[in-house]
Amino acid sequence: MAELRIQTLQAAAIADGLDPLAALRIAVFREWPYLYEGSSEYEKKYLDTYLRSARSLAILVWDGEHCIGASTALPLIEAEPAAQRPFLEQGQALAQIDYFGESIILRSYRGRGLGVKFFELREAHAREHGLKHCAFCAVERPVDHPARPADYVPNDAFWTRRGYRKQTALQASYDWPDIGQTQSSAKAMSFWMKTL
Repeated sequence: MAELRIQTLQAAAIADGLDPLAALRIAVFREWPYLYEGSSEYEKKYLDTYLRSARSLAILVWDGEHCIGASTALPLIEAEPAAQRPFLEQGQALAQIDYFGESIILRSYRGRGLGVKFFELREAHAREHGLKHCAFCAVERPVDHPARPADYVPNDAFWTRRGYRKQTALQASYDWPDIGQTQSSAKAMSFWMKTL
């Protein structure tokens, strides 16, 4: 990773990296399993939550002038209602949980340890703010989905090695249009958690 530069932005300063973060989300989330037909309008609305939080974090990885990876975090109590809802429905307090947003890397830069680095930096963010738990959610697609690549390997083993456990009782729903569609549809999302 010597040739790559890691930039961390917090709170309103995330606005400085908003355009490359949004562009990277649109590019990477077109891949399986998200199949996201991205739009700048959706990205602006989604990322505004991070700009309004005084305790949010965005990590951008640069190769020269190109943003090739990104990850975000903020306290769950400051996250969007869709992320909070499953915890509230299960009677869990939000105040001690750090919510991890995306962890995205362009395909040609994967396998260099950036995914591990993202977890390290976000867990440090949680500790810095006195949060005892970390949580993120991942989309659930049917195993027989026609767009599923034959060689697809889910990230479950990687997340488990990092100490995260799937929480079957915590299910969220997010809406976005799949590739080639103009209307959004609900996607089931499962949460993974770790106690620091």
